[in-house]
Amino acid sequence: MKNIIVVLVAIFTFTSCQSQEKKEVSRKQTTTEIQKTDAEWKKELTPEQYEVLRNKGTERPFTGEYYDHFEKGDYVCAACNNVIFHSNMKFHSDCGWPSFDQAIKGSVIYKEDNTFGMTRTEVMCAKCGGHLGHVFDDGPEETTGKRFCTNSVSIKFVPAKKS
Repeated sequence: MKNIIVVLVAIFTFTSCQSQEKKEVSRKQTTTEIQKTDAEWKKELTPEQYEVLRNKGTERPFTGEYYDHFEKGDYVCAACNNVIFHSNMKFHSDCGWPSFDQAIKGSVIYKEDNTFGMTRTEVMCAKCGGHLGHVFDDGPEETTGKRFCTNSVSIKFVPAKKS
């Protein structure tokens, strides 16, 4: 029984959108509007933001500020304020990270991610190239069928203006 639990935990870890890889990432692979040095990013971002946005890290599940956040407004890239998601795109998924069924058209770029012996699709900010998370095909069937599994630390919430 103990072995089964260990195997299930390992499967969850590898199939979720965690990517704890610590290697240095080349920003030259993707041309984006905002080009900064690592030193500039380190000066502007918190250590946690830098780890996720620039080193493709992942926050622990169920710990992020926006995991269970459902106010009206927009979610922007924490590094450059590019609007990535509207609040009506967000849904509760129980995966441990904020989940959206689509991104705003043109706001993100996609890249194949073959880490941990799997093939996934990484989602990055189209403006600065910051790592946001991954997209999976297990989202709500009644909308897009997609689940943009996003790190809270990689986004900021901007509340809707009250009329």
